Amino acid sequence: MLSNSILKQREPRPILPMTSNPSVNPSSERIIWIARHGHRYDFQYPEWFETAPRRYDPPLSQLGLQQAQDLAERLKRNAKPGQLTIFSSPFRRCVTTAHAVAEQLAVPLYLEAGIGEWLNPDWMTEMPEIASPQELQAEFPRLDLSHRSHLHPQYPETREQQCWRRSGDTARHLVAQTSGDILFVGHGATVAGMTQGLLAEPVEIQAACCSLVQFTETDGGWRLDLRGDTSHLRESETQVRFN
Repeated sequence: MLSNSILKQREPRPILPMTSNPSVNPSSERIIWIARHGHRYDFQYPEWFETAPRRYDPPLSQLGLQQAQDLAERLKRNAKPGQLTIFSSPFRRCVTTAHAVAEQLAVPLYLEAGIGEWLNPDWMTEMPEIASPQELQAEFPRLDLSHRSHLHPQYPETREQQCWRRSGDTARHLVAQTSGDILFVGHGATVAGMTQGLLAEPVEIQAACCSLVQFTETDGGWRLDLRGDTSHLRESETQVRFN
């Protein structure tokens, strides 16, 4: 079982210069946010799993939908208008969470398989079936399908370090290739992996549903400002669960 705290284990790749973008103020600090999806429907109704057609791809619960809106409202207050790029895991719970933010900020969102759920064989008996990008786009109109995922994880991932490594690699790649601020919306394990991928020293974070990790770019790399903050949520779960 994945702990709700992580330790940094690997050095990040150097961050490449930002690409030219006249809409971004070059004097402003670049910010990277990492959020976990909202509370899952099957956390509230475990019996859903027994009859669900896509049993490893639950939607959000009502609490999760509220949390997604709370996250969206916080980022509307904190993000630079029109200057946020959103990458979401392709699992429905993440897309729903990310789309709430995209709607509030009037920006597109992109799918990235490299930050998808840990394919833990103790949690799932086969590669999870999830909605196609076209099906998701029909439901979530802010979804832009022009982005090609950096990588596609393969089932099974028997060790959590495999998930941490590929999600960290993906985060570093996208940060290097994307100008401006970024929001990643992932899962408990990939929030951990992405955080590890951007830092060069041991760190402890929390990964509750719709919690927020925040980095600010500095001359020497990244400064960790938030370690899984939930102060924006009207209600959060009392026990942090990963599956």
